[in-house]
Amino acid sequence: MFTTARRQPGSPSMAELPDDLFAAIQSLKRELNAVILAHYYQDPDIQDVADYLGDSLGLSQQAASTNAEVIVFAGVHFMAETAKILNPDKLVLLPDLAAGCSLADSCPPEAFAAFKAAHPNHLVVSYINCTAEIKAMSDIICTSANAVQIVRQIPETQPIIFAPDRNLGRYVMQQTGRELVLWQGACIVHETFSERKLLQLKTAYPQAEVIAHPECEPILLRHAQYIGSTTALLKYAQSSTSQTFIVATEPGIIHQMQKQAPQKQFIPAPPLSNCACNECPHMRLNTLEKLYWAMKNRAPEITMPETTRVAALRPIQRMLAMSV
Repeated sequence: MFTTARRQPGSPSMAELPDDLFAAIQSLKRELNAVILAHYYQDPDIQDVADYLGDSLGLSQQAASTNAEVIVFAGVHFMAETAKILNPDKLVLLPDLAAGCSLADSCPPEAFAAFKAAHPNHLVVSYINCTAEIKAMSDIICTSANAVQIVRQIPETQPIIFAPDRNLGRYVMQQTGRELVLWQGACIVHETFSERKLLQLKTAYPQAEVIAHPECEPILLRHAQYIGSTTALLKYAQSSTSQTFIVATEPGIIHQMQKQAPQKQFIPAPPLSNCACNECPHMRLNTLEKLYWAMKNRAPEITMPETTRVAALRPIQRMLAMSV
């Protein structure tokens, strides 16, 4: 059952917005033959109106299989780019083109090209949290859900560059026993969690399980009872017999955790300072109002050079084939 959406006070388009944004978005979806794909880190209103919620792997699989003519991607720029790479003939919309990614930004294409050239004969495995240009320079794409699985399928004699996330790369090394050449990128959200504050929370909630995303720093992961992608964390929270969890990832996922396990308690891991730094500022740029206007105006649209798209498509297809 949809309810009337929350609006942002002072929005310049407030007078033009329909009274019920949820109903208006549903109407536009039928009119456009559109599908709304949303990441778990999006605002709860957006999660509730989405046709499919998921992590990067699930969203990529949905984007690859959809029959919709329009893909409205409620996420960040690299996710919408991935949908466009997989669907060149479809209209792909992103509610706010400024919704970027600190991790993707930490790997500039020119610098990475030089890094790759300095390591000849290395296979490039890139985390999907990167730009289309980095994907085009990669051999295989991975997500946090399948990175370990992907690397285990590569012959041990093959040297590997892993980019751009150093923390996920370290986790993959630990799980597989492989030596990887790591690009030194990181996510500002997953590096902001405080070990000291986490230990204080564990003291206050001694029965709580710590569950964490592998983009977190090793010093934080060592306190986790379970490490996994956002989807894996959600499933674990449902299946575990524990009733209280400290969640070390972007807190947007807690909306779904509470919906699927309302009897349990979910506590967001605290950042270093007294701020909302554990919330991704890029993900939060998308709002229900912007999603409505993107569908209404059929813009902003994701575009890219066809040569980049074709080059980026191959490593994504390899990932999807290796993730079956």
